[in-house]
Amino acid sequence: MATPFLAGLAVATAALAGRYGIQAWQAFKARPPRLKVRKFYEGGFQQKMTRREASLILGIRESATPDKVKEAHRKVMVANHPDAGGSHYLASKINEAKDVMLGKAKDSGSPF
Repeated sequence: MATPFLAGLAVATAALAGRYGIQAWQAFKARPPRLKVRKFYEGGFQQKMTRREASLILGIRESATPDKVKEAHRKVMVANHPDAGGSHYLASKINEAKDVMLGKAKDSGSPF
């Protein structure tokens, strides 16, 4: 009497596991594709910073609004601030990128 019961229990368990597996597979296929986005700029710096390079450093578009520029600058600066173990050089480049994006770039030709 126990053998048919155990066989039925095994069939029911297999059916439920199969149903769960099919539902999980359909949910996996239906999810939207994730884009692979780099969080920060990976590359060397040019002699004179361009608007394109500044936007890559801050992780924003070249046509971003000043509010977006300031928000992106704050996020990147928090991650690379010298007081939190970051580099002074990187912090200066991040600040330079913000200045370029906001149109406040200084001429490096004159020390005064």
